[in-house]
Amino acid sequence: MKIFKLPDLAEGLPDAEIVEWLVAEGDAVKEDQPLVSMETAKAVVEVPSPYTGKVVKFFGQAGDVIITHDPLAGFEVDGEEHNDPEPEEAAPAEESAADSGTVVGEMETSNRLVSDATAVIGGVKVTPAVRALARKLKVDLSQVSSSGKDGVVTAKDVKTYAASPAAKRVPVAVAKPAARAPQAPRVEATGEWEAIRGTRRTMARIMSAAHAQVVPTTLMDDADIHAWDKGQDITVRLLRSLKASAQAEPGINAWYDGEQNLRMLHKGLDVGMAVDTADGLFVAALRDVHIKSPVEIREDINRLRDNVLNRSIPPEDLKDYTIVLSNFGVFAGRYATPVVTPPCVAIVAAGKLRNEVVAVLGGFEVHRTIPLSLTFDHRASTGGEAARFLKAMIEDLALSQ
Repeated sequence: MKIFKLPDLAEGLPDAEIVEWLVAEGDAVKEDQPLVSMETAKAVVEVPSPYTGKVVKFFGQAGDVIITHDPLAGFEVDGEEHNDPEPEEAAPAEESAADSGTVVGEMETSNRLVSDATAVIGGVKVTPAVRALARKLKVDLSQVSSSGKDGVVTAKDVKTYAASPAAKRVPVAVAKPAARAPQAPRVEATGEWEAIRGTRRTMARIMSAAHAQVVPTTLMDDADIHAWDKGQDITVRLLRSLKASAQAEPGINAWYDGEQNLRMLHKGLDVGMAVDTADGLFVAALRDVHIKSPVEIREDINRLRDNVLNRSIPPEDLKDYTIVLSNFGVFAGRYATPVVTPPCVAIVAAGKLRNEVVAVLGGFEVHRTIPLSLTFDHRASTGGEAARFLKAMIEDLALSQ
């Protein structure tokens, strides 16, 4: 049986969810024939068959999450010998003379390198094979001392702990707590737990990673738009103001690589537009905002919005933006502390338009204003850079047209 493993459907994503198989087990298929619909990178992608032959086995059903490079389907391929072994549940590998099977990403066995990516489980680095061994021996990996390179737990470590007296100990009984005053009856939950899937699962992963990496700081201010001519396109004006700000202060229209401590200042402006949907948050890239006319920008906004709502947006339109704009004010809210997602350095959020009393020449007038919030990664940008960026944005928005 020839095994087809899930390819990387969008740059760097670790997994994808099966939406629907487009063929059945036992069907004859041709190379490049649509095989399965997968949801990844906030888009639904049809994966074609890599072979001409017969589909022998599926390694997941609709709703299952498949790890990138894990088996997806098995084939009998026309004109080829079918000697690929069928994947089995991970089992511990035989210990070699050097149980260095412990190097992150690869291990040396029998003078050759074998890929065996590690994962961090409960703060412990461990390979899939060793994790399977720990499950079999009912060993809590958090209690095992690691001896492998870079702190990775080896199969020998797990077996040593399983054979030790510490692994057999029965927890000491805890004394009953003192009687407490009666508590009010617990209110039973009325809803049902449901699995987070698809776009929301991707959103949760990205936001968790951003929270762990970024050092966020937020500046807030108001842009006075009293001078605007009638009929101004608010979103297009916000995008134009980002162009002016990026020219005045390039340090915010940038990427930052925290692992290598590198920063890239972008000459162009590709803005990630946050789009809210019932399925979760999408960020679609508006390309070349710095050289496009207002009419072209509006056409791009409409196209991306329709593609997102129809779930037909290409994966390349969901990445590689240089800064993010969230116009949450179309619904409600004044200021925010939006999340910066690496490698971007900043995100700008526009709140709901407000009428404010403004002092003018010794008197008072009521002006329309846009509340603005700029969150930036303080590892890569200074407060002065952020303040100059926000100042340039406010000044551009104050112009009549």
